[in-house]
Amino acid sequence: MSELVTGDAVVLGLRPAKLPSRALAVTIDLAVVGAAFVLVSIGLAVATATLDDAALAAVSVASFLLVLVGGPIAVETLSHGRSLGKLACGLRVVRDDGGPIRFRHALVRGAVGVVEILLTLGVVACIASLVSARGRRLGDVFAGTLVVRERVSASRAAAVPPPPPWLVGRFAGLDLSGVPDSLWLAVRQYLTRMHQLDARVGGAMAERLAGELAGRTGVPMPEGVPAGAYLAAVVNERQARDARRMFAAAQESAREHGARESGARESAVRPGGSGESGGVASGWAPVVSGLVAEGFGAGAPGRSADAEGPGRGAGGADDRTSPPAATGFAPPA
Repeated sequence: MSELVTGDAVVLGLRPAKLPSRALAVTIDLAVVGAAFVLVSIGLAVATATLDDAALAAVSVASFLLVLVGGPIAVETLSHGRSLGKLACGLRVVRDDGGPIRFRHALVRGAVGVVEILLTLGVVACIASLVSARGRRLGDVFAGTLVVRERVSASRAAAVPPPPPWLVGRFAGLDLSGVPDSLWLAVRQYLTRMHQLDARVGGAMAERLAGELAGRTGVPMPEGVPAGAYLAAVVNERQARDARRMFAAAQESAREHGARESGARESAVRPGGSGESGGVASGWAPVVSGLVAEGFGAGAPGRSADAEGPGRGAGGADDRTSPPAATGFAPPA
C-alpha cells in the first residue's frame, strides 16, 4: 500500500484512503447536501411564487450553485479538509506534501466534482480512483490534494524501537527542554520507519537528525555510538521522564482526593455537626433532662426537698408530709 512521503523521504503515518471509504464519505455528504438543497428549494419556492419563469430559473440555478457547489467548498475550507462524511469515516483532504488545504484547493475539487460526481453520478470519479495508485480522483489530481485516513488501528501503529541495553539511562542528565516538537516528530517518524528506508538514505537521515538533536541539547553525541541508537536512547529517556511526570501527577491527584475525603469525614463526625455524633448528642439531651426532672438529681449536695418542690415518693405521697426513712441507728441512753 502506498504511503504519504515527505521531501526528506520520511514515511508519515497517514495512509491514502481507498475507494470504499471515500464512496461512503461522499454518500453521507451528498445526503446532507441534498437534504439542505430540498429545504432551500422549498423555501425559495414559497418566497418566489409570484415571480415569472425566467426569475424562477435564475433562482433555481443560484440555489443549486450555492448549496450543492458552494456548500461543500465552504465546509472543506473552514474545516481544513474534513467534511461531515469524511469526519464520520475518519478521512481528511490534505495537500500532496501533507499540509492542510486552502480555499483554492477546495474550489478546484468542488468545481471538478460537479462534473465527475454530480453530472456523471460518480462513474468518472470511481474509475479515476481505481486507476490511481493513491486512490485520487480527477479533482484531487488538478487540485494537488490527497484524501488520507486519519484513524489508524492500533495494530498498525508502529512503536518506537527500544535502545540498546547499554544505552538505557546514559542520557538521564541531558537537558531536553530546548528540543522542539517538530524535531521529536521527525525523530519518531524516522525510528518507526527506519527499516523501510534504504540503508544509505536512512544512515544520512539518522546522522542529520542526531546532529540537530545534539545541537539542541548542547551536548555532543558520544563517540562510537551509532546515530540510530543515539536517537532511540534519547527518545526512550524522554518517554521515561514523561511517564514519571504523569505518575507523580496521578499520585498528587490521588493524595489531594484522599485529603478531601478525609476532611469531609471529619466534618461529618464532629460533635454539634450534622453527622452521626452530633445526632447522638442531640438525641441524648432530652433523655437526660427527663431523668433530672423525675428526681434522679434529688440527692445532689446543696439541694433540699423544699428547693426541689413537691415530688412524689415511692409510696405515692407528698415528700414534705411523709416521715423520714429509718436509719437503723439508736442514740445511747
